[in-house]
Amino acid sequence: MKEPADQARFLKMTRRGLLKAGLVCAISGLPCRAFAGWASSSGRNEKKVTLNDAPGKIWEWSTEVMFKRVSGGNVQCLTCPNMCLLPPNARSRCQSHVHKDGKLYTLVYGNPCAVHVDPIEKKPFYHFLPGSSSFSIGTTGCSFHCLNCQNWQISQVKPEDVSCYTLYPEAAVEKAIEAKCRTIAFTYNEPTTALEYALDTFRLSRKRNVGGVWVSNGFINREPLLELCKNLSAARIDVKGFSDEMYQILNAGRLSPVLDTLKILKAEGVWLEMIVLIVPTYTDRMEMVKQMCGWFLKNLGPDHPVHFLRFHPQYKLTHLPPTSISFLEDARKTALSEGLHHVYVGNVPNADSNHTYCPGCKKKIINRVGFSVTENRVKNGKCGYCGRRIAGVWA
Repeated sequence: MKEPADQARFLKMTRRGLLKAGLVCAISGLPCRAFAGWASSSGRNEKKVTLNDAPGKIWEWSTEVMFKRVSGGNVQCLTCPNMCLLPPNARSRCQSHVHKDGKLYTLVYGNPCAVHVDPIEKKPFYHFLPGSSSFSIGTTGCSFHCLNCQNWQISQVKPEDVSCYTLYPEAAVEKAIEAKCRTIAFTYNEPTTALEYALDTFRLSRKRNVGGVWVSNGFINREPLLELCKNLSAARIDVKGFSDEMYQILNAGRLSPVLDTLKILKAEGVWLEMIVLIVPTYTDRMEMVKQMCGWFLKNLGPDHPVHFLRFHPQYKLTHLPPTSISFLEDARKTALSEGLHHVYVGNVPNADSNHTYCPGCKKKIINRVGFSVTENRVKNGKCGYCGRRIAGVWA
């Protein structure tokens, strides 16, 4: 797997330094890793559409993008809120869609670069078929460009830059069944960039009683999401903060479409869990945590799990320390005090807050060691001690 050529060159900076970096680099002419190839006219961490970057010919792992609009000689992608408007031979921000000969193609249909059998807890899902395995598929590309990305080697590159497998939907479903997986997950990178691949796979897997799982940043337009929900069993959405300003700085995205996605998933009956990665100096603000959890309670109810995850230095933020464990535990207490029933702390081995407790009798009902379930006292969807119904998908 290739690394970006300039991986060794990046600017270590504080959040305030990041905001100033565009101006500094423009004046000095110095290379600035955090802004290289990024538009800064709006002050946002926003990657440009790449012109004249389509491959010479469309390869075998391509199909036309479903959600699009032709506008004069351009084609606009309608899959996600980036709404890339592409002239001929241009490539989208996610690097996986190209305009070629008047048509919009995805380059990642049936050619994943990562295929594994994972425990469902790794996604993480804690209230969805605990202890089961998920056949996990990842392609390249992402609608965001997070400074803290943990899978940047595949999310921030073109599909032709990495080694890929040939695995079309029919074969993916067969492999999942052979591996005794109860679900197929599109994960690792942002699956919205491979929407057509995921849709066809989930349509087939549902017929074979294998569930469809979506591990996503939630940055998707309404119509594609509604189509996806027809065959979707569960979704884990990464809520990266609770302000548009922070989304723009840290992720090159926007918050409001993500919140819309959460409400749609809830309305469509898809089981939903959220993760919140706490990044030091960016999202380690207890007031933000309180506002976010208040929104979850009001719009989603108290029962959808929230996972507060510990940040570890990587990609463009290697100068930051790991998240304080005490802050994560305090965030969990804040979420519980706001009225949420199931709140976890992740990326902290052996933490008591990694287990599931009944919101009624407060007893431990699911014990976890890493990604393994060692004890499960949820019986027929109810607490094995007091009989209270526990929200989730248990069978």
